[in-house]
Amino acid sequence: MRWAGRLILLCLSGILLSSCTPRYTALLEEGGIPYIVIEKASILDLQNQELKNVPPAKRKPVVAIYPNSFLDQTGQRKSNGSFALFSTAITQAPEAFLIRALKHAANGEFFQVAERVGLDSLTKERQLIRSTRQTFEEESAVKPLLLAGLLLQGAVLSIDTNIRSGGMGARYLGIGSSKEYREDLITISLRLVSVSTGEVLIEVLVNKSIISVGLSQDLFRFISNGTKLVEIEGGAAENESTSIALQQAIEEGVLEIIKIGISKRYWQYEKVN
Repeated sequence: MRWAGRLILLCLSGILLSSCTPRYTALLEEGGIPYIVIEKASILDLQNQELKNVPPAKRKPVVAIYPNSFLDQTGQRKSNGSFALFSTAITQAPEAFLIRALKHAANGEFFQVAERVGLDSLTKERQLIRSTRQTFEEESAVKPLLLAGLLLQGAVLSIDTNIRSGGMGARYLGIGSSKEYREDLITISLRLVSVSTGEVLIEVLVNKSIISVGLSQDLFRFISNGTKLVEIEGGAAENESTSIALQQAIEEGVLEIIKIGISKRYWQYEKVN
């Protein structure tokens, strides 16, 4: 019975400890040295498949997104539990998510996106092409840049932390388990502006929840006729990515802009036979 009890404790400890180990694809060995291969990098797809499946536009509107046109207005820093870090709470390049959402809407058949984020580098390269052609007495004409009729701007308005939290747990005969959760909220705004008039044509606000979940398990048991105490603890936590939540909010906002633009006849869906 003593060995059976120890075997049970060993098995339980293995289960508890395995709950907090990272996921990996394989445990390989090269040159006699074992190492863990973490999950491989993957190409990110749109989080909102409805945006990808909207019908194409009858005439693609040309949209420009300038640097710093999507601002972080929260001023918040990453939290370390007891103090704030120097790193900001969200990415400082949300324009990348916005451009991606526009380019992949209707599988790339809804918007034309004019490059403005790297406009300085683009202008220098065009000047280099023009000067090189003139040096070798070639035709120096360079095609004109794509002109945008619309500007898309936005901002992260707030990140509200711990707006809802809770948990539950149970314990019986020295074996316990508990689960906790926390909900944060990110709010963004998007606005579509007419270049010709400066009028704000469409403005939307989007909220997105960010969920964090933690699971913990513990076991304590007296052995050797109550003279020794065995304690085992384990746990794991899963936090939703703030960047992915921001991407989802931006994609939802772009989808809403498309729907509002259709209702106001700013553009039309292409008729499918």
